[in-house]
Formats: sequence, structure tokens, C-alpha cells
Amino acid sequence: MKTYTAKLSDIEKQWYIIDAKDIVLGRMASEVAKILRGKHKTTFTPHMDCGDNVIIINADKVHLTGKKLSDKIYYRHTGYPGGIKESTPERIFEGKNPEKVVKLAVKRMISRNKLGSKQMSHLYVYAGEEHPHTAQTPQVIDIASKNIKNNKVRSDKK
Repeated sequence: MKTYTAKLSDIEKQWYIIDAKDIVLGRMASEVAKILRGKHKTTFTPHMDCGDNVIIINADKVHLTGKKLSDKIYYRHTGYPGGIKESTPERIFEGKNPEKVVKLAVKRMISRNKLGSKQMSHLYVYAGEEHPHTAQTPQVIDIASKNIKNNKVRSDKK
């Protein structure tokens, strides 16, 4: 029996849309990473980009469990000596790009190489309900219904 290897002509990409409202961030990010990578397909090939395109809406309404909203720290460096900067998800949600938290969560679940960069280019994250990809007719994926732990109601938004 031979091992199946997908060719570039065999790969068919689909579009999926996920509503992130009140969904736990880590659980959603792992599902999105699996779709971007292509592991949900029977034709998965590790060295090919056989994943699908994913649109995430309502990224500013995603839920973080525990005290991660205030205690989790994201670090970045400016490139200058002493240029380390830190931020919390709470500050990022209040800022200009609240979708950055979702992008970082998914990015850290994708492999860190050229293939991972290519797969991350198929992720589209929007803070609100609107997105410009209606022409692609994306299929809706309901992550909240897959497991009871996926859906949480924010206590600060009640």
C-alpha cells in the first residue's frame, strides 16, 4: 500500500466563517488552526498547504477563561536596547485592533516556518459583524455547539 500525497492540482480550498461571540479563545483557536492546516481533510499532506480559508467575525467579543483578561501578558520588542513592550488582552480589546488577540492565539498554534506563514495568510479576522468576503459564500461553522465548554457568557458584559 502506498502513502497518499496530495498534489497542487488535487487541493481544493473552501471558505468557512466562525462567529467568535462568547466562545472560549483557546478552544476556538485550536479548531481554526486545524482548519488552516488542513488536518480536518482526508487528503491532508504535511508538507503542502491543503488547508482552507477561515473568516472570524466578532473577534472583540471572544471569551477568556479565568483571570487571563487582566493577568495574561503579551510581550513584543521594538528592536532597540531596552525596547521590550508588554500588553494585556484587556488593553488590546480596548485599543485600535481588538482582533489581534485572536490572530496571536491562532498564530501560536501554527508551525513557525514558511508553510505556517502561508497558512496564516488564509486567516481573516474582523472585530465586528461585517466582512468583505460574501462573494466567496463561506460555510458557517458552529464551534460553540461542538462542546459545552466552548461557549461561555462574559461576566463583565451581563
